[in-house]
Formats: sequence, structure tokens, C-alpha cells
Amino acid sequence: MSSRLPKAALAGLALIIAVGALLLWRGASSSEDAPVPVATATPSPSTSAGQAPGATTPSGPQPATPQEKPPPREQIPMPGCWEEVLAFDKAASMENFRAALAQAIAGKDRYLAAYLQERLTELVGQDAGRALQVLDWAVNTSQPELGVYMEAVKATQAVHDPKVIERLLKMSEDKGSQLINRAAALDTLETQKRLSPASIQRIKALAMDETVDSVAWMAARTLGRVMKEDYERTGTYAPYWKELLDVGAKSEDMAVRQLALEMPSYSNPLLDSTSIDTLTEIMRKDPERDVREMAAFRLAVTEEPQKALEAYRTSFDGEHDLCVRWAMLRFAVRAAGAEALPLVAEFARKDPRLQPDYADFKELYAQGTVDFARIWLGKKEHHNCTVEEGAPH
Repeated sequence: MSSRLPKAALAGLALIIAVGALLLWRGASSSEDAPVPVATATPSPSTSAGQAPGATTPSGPQPATPQEKPPPREQIPMPGCWEEVLAFDKAASMENFRAALAQAIAGKDRYLAAYLQERLTELVGQDAGRALQVLDWAVNTSQPELGVYMEAVKATQAVHDPKVIERLLKMSEDKGSQLINRAAALDTLETQKRLSPASIQRIKALAMDETVDSVAWMAARTLGRVMKEDYERTGTYAPYWKELLDVGAKSEDMAVRQLALEMPSYSNPLLDSTSIDTLTEIMRKDPERDVREMAAFRLAVTEEPQKALEAYRTSFDGEHDLCVRWAMLRFAVRAAGAEALPLVAEFARKDPRLQPDYADFKELYAQGTVDFARIWLGKKEHHNCTVEEGAPH
């Protein structure tokens, strides 16, 4: 399922791009920009074009023989080589790392920076003390150093140490820090296999803080991504989803509400009856079309499909946006398959604009197809409800 990307989320997405990027500079070393000469074949003075060596040249004028051009050669620009890299590699340590990184940044050498990031991950390894040292460096720094530090820690085993988790939580909560630094800490926390109840509550509090919209957006994403990891490993999703659902219902930021409801899409747990009640309220009352559509989508994956159908039925008359009505119709089909066709027919009678959709679904199920993914592949598009992919999953 795709969802339209709201304009209000642009700030959050820009921040994600900044956090995820290794280095935020343009350009490269001079060796990349220099043109690469391409060798061309030159006929030997003793051999005419199209004539084998040792052959006799006929007398008299001869027609010109087209000279074959050599096939083009693919030239791959090679990065420059930091002349001190071997010495650094032999003596790499936490003490000399920052000087090496400063040299890479001064020279705009992204290849060296990528190498140094990998080496920093190796230097930290499982050592929580070293991970905390890197986070100390990151607290008051900016890009591109920030990206190198945080991505390096994110790839270590030490990131799962309770002391490191606590430090990342404090970084994300620090109101005196730059928003990008706080968001980077939340991004690093996404690596967790599970979160304690207390950690979930602290991250939820950030998601509910409308004064820092980009950080709030990242907090909702962090809860959702750890939920996906925990659910896929252990089948546990309820502690995370309970708080995400509350964020989806109560946050003042539309982009955060939408993202909070979207996050289960990446693991698709079957939602319980209580979730259906809350989602129905959101689908009926949220002022934003995007959020109402997302609530309709979320209702489609539930352990009680008939209750979901009733939620669509009772919400349809009060909804006047065609795209949200279309969402209710198609997700009713996703929730209950062919059993939803009577409800779809009812929707089509109430809103004739949906008649072609009812005809399509009725015909597809009559052909014997039951899998919704295959049904959807055969479905024609009748509405100008253009959708784009939501936030990276």
C-alpha cells in the first residue's frame, strides 16, 4: 500500500536525508574531475587499412576502404589515494582518528571518509566505552562529521549496550542540541532489537512534541522500525503499536499522525479489536484526508475482518472526499475478499462514481481469483487519487 507524501513531512524527509548521508559536500578529488584520455588505434605505416601484412598492393587507383573505428573503451575514474592511508591503517586508534577524518573533510575526499567510517566501526566494536567516546564527539558537531560518527556507531555491536542506549536517548531529548543531532540519535536507535517499556515512553514523548516536528517524525519512525524488528524476531508488536496508535490519534502534527499509523505496514501484524475502534474514530474524525485514508488502510489487516467492514459501512456516509471513499472500498476488499462485495455494491449505489470499481472487483472474483495481490494487479484505475510512496522503510 502506498500513501501520498504530505507536504508537512518534507522537513522530516530532508532531515532523514541529512542524517543518512555520509558526507554532505559536492565535488570530489581532482583525479575524478580530470578527463581520462581514450587510446585510439593508429594504423602501422607498413600496413594499409584493410590489408594484411605481407600482402601485395594492386597497381592503379583503388577504392578507399572504410577504416573501422575501435570499439569505445569504458573508462572508470579512479579515486585519489591518500598517501598516508597505509600508515594510518597500521596505527589506527581512537586518538588519531579525528585528525585523519579532518584531513578527509578538508580534502573533500568521500572515499577516504567512507573508509574511515568503516575503520571507526571496527575500532569501536563491542566496546561501549569507545562508543560513548564517539557520541561525545558527535554531540556538538555538524555534518559531515556527524554522519560519519553516528553511522559508524550504528553499525557496531556496542550500540546495543544499555549505557549506549541511554546516551542516545539523552541526546535525542536534549533541547539544547541542534535538531539534526537529536534526530541522528533517534536514527541510531533504530538498530535496536527491542525497546524497554521506559524507552518506548521516552521516544513516544518526543513523537508527541509538536514544537520539534522533524524530531517528532523521526521518533515515530524509530518506534515503528524497532517494532518491525521485534515483531519479526519474537512476534511482539503490541507495546509499540499501542503508543503509535495513540500518537496517530492525538499528535498535533499531521505528518507524524500519518506516519505513526503507517508504520505497521512494514510488518503487517493482525490488529486486535481495540485497535479497530480507535482507527474507526480516526477515520471518521481526523481533519486531514491523508490521515483518514491511512486509517482506512490500517483497518484492512485485522483479525476481525467483519468488524472492519462494519467500520467502513458506518463511516462511509459521513465521508465526502472521493479518494477517502475509494480507500474505504478497496480496503474493505482487502480485509474480507469476496465477502466484501455486497458492501462494495452498497458503496457504489450510494456514490455512482464507484460503480466501475464494483464492476471490476465483481468480475475479478468471478474469474476465481482469491489472492488480493493478484486481484489488485488486475484492477483498473478510475480515480485521480495519485499516490506516492510514504516515508523509507
